[in-house]
Amino acid sequence: MVLGLRPRLTLVSTAVVAAVSALLLWLGWWLVGGVARALPALPEGSTVRVGDQVVPAEQFADAVGQAAQGTVLTAGLVAFPLVVVAAALVSWWLVGRVLSPLHAVTATARRLSVESLDTRTGVRGARGEVAELAAGFDAMLDRLQAAFDAQRRFVANASHELRTPMAVLRTEVDVTLSDPSADVEELRRMGGVVREATRRADDLVAGLLLLARTEGAELADVRPVDLADLVPPALAAVRTDAGHRGLRVQVRTAPATVRGDPVLLERVAGNLLENAVRHNVGGGWVEVSTSACDGSAVLCVASSGPEIPAEKVAELFEPFRRGPVERTGAVRGSGLGLSIVRAVVAAHGGTAAAEPVPGGGLAVTVRLPDAGPPVG
Repeated sequence: MVLGLRPRLTLVSTAVVAAVSALLLWLGWWLVGGVARALPALPEGSTVRVGDQVVPAEQFADAVGQAAQGTVLTAGLVAFPLVVVAAALVSWWLVGRVLSPLHAVTATARRLSVESLDTRTGVRGARGEVAELAAGFDAMLDRLQAAFDAQRRFVANASHELRTPMAVLRTEVDVTLSDPSADVEELRRMGGVVREATRRADDLVAGLLLLARTEGAELADVRPVDLADLVPPALAAVRTDAGHRGLRVQVRTAPATVRGDPVLLERVAGNLLENAVRHNVGGGWVEVSTSACDGSAVLCVASSGPEIPAEKVAELFEPFRRGPVERTGAVRGSGLGLSIVRAVVAAHGGTAAAEPVPGGGLAVTVRLPDAGPPVG
């Protein structure tokens, strides 16, 4: 049978008190005998009464020492068990007081479940390391609850987003099949709608997979990558849409080398430029720049658009969060673009931040640890 922490600590503290008490008793017994034997010598041939005994003067000091040691020993043998018992009781009480926050932590941990993550230890007024443990445990529960809440929101939003294209597919197919007079033109129209819905569903699934792959995962392919080299292919992918909307694109690139996964970093540049074009206004502008500054490689994509309240900007990095209707009304994306950007940048040890542009629009700045000048 394994004893708990409280009995073990009580036994240890009681044993220490017993050992110290025994040592003090022996020390007192020895010192009393030594002091008694140091008494002045009496004239030879005389006798002295010590207690109930009459001893010669030559044995006076020894008799006094033995009597004193006997008295100390008798008193000590009575006090010793009382001290040990008192030490055990006090130790049991003190250890219980000290360990009560730990019991609260243990009880809270046993009650925890996914549905009761809002439970806390409730430790108040405690001090020391155990109190720090309780506070750290509560802080961990806060983080776990936030993570589970975010996961629930993510799953709910993902289910909702996937349900929309599926509903479009089912509705279009059902309506067309129920129309006996549907001709080739109607079938082609349905095929176009179905293709667009499947494209949206495919983009959404690809985004979810990329987000799941990036968050909390280690980078598989790490090599030197110049952020300036990622801009041209990302611009090429959105150049047609930018031209149709009459956007002015300005590019200022300088070498900015980092160490990371080229595919994921290319997705960062692509997502930022896709957002800048998709959520822009007709005749607006897009600015792209890369630079190396203060030990960081910086990629900045700014664009015009409707005004976004400063307090709403941080929410755009959450999954399935989109900007104002005016900014997303033309072509709605999956709502995962900036979430993927943040996850990829975090996996590379960097930061992604956004701020509203005066007059309308958004500027997103990505900072990654600089790996030095480009290789080659």
